[in-house]
Amino acid sequence: MSDLPACPQCGSTYTYEDGEMYVCPECAYEWSKTAATSTDDERVIKDSNGNVLQDGDTVTVIKDLKLKGSSLVVKVGTKVKNIRLVDGDHDIDCKIDGIGAMSLKSEFVKKV
Repeated sequence: MSDLPACPQCGSTYTYEDGEMYVCPECAYEWSKTAATSTDDERVIKDSNGNVLQDGDTVTVIKDLKLKGSSLVVKVGTKVKNIRLVDGDHDIDCKIDGIGAMSLKSEFVKKV
């Protein structure tokens, strides 16, 4: 039995070492050995009220948001369904009816 860690992406147990990296032959995911030994502290994204957000949640905009380079405005109370959490300053990716795909900051939304 191998003492190598399972793939964090697909869970495969057939991982192998390649220099300073672990490699999964099933999904081709590569990660460093130091990342595999460190603790897995995942980033928690919260809305304006402190509720934890997850992928697929529905949120409501709490402030009028002007879109740069456009005359469009996302109005207060706009419901945004099926959000996707991402890394970065604008940590929510979504589609808003009448506007299209955009990124939002979690501090300007509240969970429904």
